[in-house]
Amino acid sequence: MQRSLLTTQLLESPVKMGYLTKILFASVCVVFLAVRWTGPRFDPESLKGARVLVTGASTGIGEQMAYHYARFGAQIVITARREKVLQQVAEKCLSLGAQKALYIAADMGSESDPDKVVDFAVEKLGGLDYLVLNHIGPTPFSMWDGDVEHTRTLMKVNFFSYIQMAWRALPSLEQSKGALVVVSSLLGKMTSPFVAPYSSTKFALNGFFGSLHHELALKKSNVSISICTLGLIDTESAMEKVSGVTKISAYPATEAALNIIITGATRQLDLFYPWFTQAVVLIKDWFPSITDYFIQNSYEYSP
Repeated sequence: MQRSLLTTQLLESPVKMGYLTKILFASVCVVFLAVRWTGPRFDPESLKGARVLVTGASTGIGEQMAYHYARFGAQIVITARREKVLQQVAEKCLSLGAQKALYIAADMGSESDPDKVVDFAVEKLGGLDYLVLNHIGPTPFSMWDGDVEHTRTLMKVNFFSYIQMAWRALPSLEQSKGALVVVSSLLGKMTSPFVAPYSSTKFALNGFFGSLHHELALKKSNVSISICTLGLIDTESAMEKVSGVTKISAYPATEAALNIIITGATRQLDLFYPWFTQAVVLIKDWFPSITDYFIQNSYEYSP
């Protein structure tokens, strides 16, 4: 009798777990939506004339942010490595309504360029209201092959240049009661195959700027920090890497860019885009084995 009862319980447990998972996921979604719709309201006029520096702005999310800021009538400095492409983006920004659109080519892997870019923006705009850190270095989408030097180089671009620029810009942002906006990734919250070097840089960003947020609060600083956690976005570079490898859906770069801008303008600490990425992070902590199963079955691997 006891054995029969135990067998029945074991058979029922996966079903119960499935219902429990659905209930928890639904609850998280309801809470998230409630917070989202009762959060601070975005005033587009607040960005008119705002002095903005956007990195990684020659393509992808950074380019789309530049265009959105332009439509809001901001004054923009954009930077990336390719000068000709930056010139084209700046010209389009002016046609969309930017009060100013300047550019400076820079290599974020160098020792001096991160400081040079911030100094250029502060000088040309007369200060900064928003520093939007978005650039990333090139990295393969593949199994890690033990290349420590590549990871070290990527950390220099994706992490050290961020904290270097943030420190350089803080005095100007303090004066303007400005905002520091850091574009991170879901891969800085949870692990995934094929992205070990990249993921390590994003975990570092979340740790550093999360700590800096607390330190600025303790000092009663005028500067807000927004950390933006993005899922898979349909940028050209991302789509080239994951094509035929993953079943995960990609979301539009222009919408991601607008959400990042709104998060910074409303001085919110966190953005999760698309919205369900926050639920994914929570479920990862509650049900790690289930999360691992879905992650490992979302990719194709051919040795």
